[in-house]
Amino acid sequence: MTPGRSMPLQKILVVDDSPTERFFLANLLSKQGYTVVTAENGEEAIAKIRSERPSLVVMDVVMPGQSGFQITRALTRDPETQAIPVILCTSKATETDRIWGLRQGARDYVIKPVNAEELLAKIADLVH
Repeated sequence: MTPGRSMPLQKILVVDDSPTERFFLANLLSKQGYTVVTAENGEEAIAKIRSERPSLVVMDVVMPGQSGFQITRALTRDPETQAIPVILCTSKATETDRIWGLRQGARDYVIKPVNAEELLAKIADLVH
């Protein structure tokens, strides 16, 4: 643990069907001292959330099977998982998409390509 840092390391689940995006996000977050778990689709994400109990989820929207919007809605409506914040991280850049994502229960919305500083600041605000 870094000196002066009293909080335990936070675990973040990265959900994205793109291996490149998963690697980029996992690498970015692990360099910041986060423990990173990954999933490549919504069904795997739900299983990992139940088994790993992450502090936060960074979720893509456009994936095979259920979309990130659907998974976020399911998580925020389930009493067992609703306290886990979700940041949607997607190429869907319209204001309508952002508002819809937040209405599904996401705590924040980040547009790809990801601005690393912006994402890290949003994560830091949610996992204090």
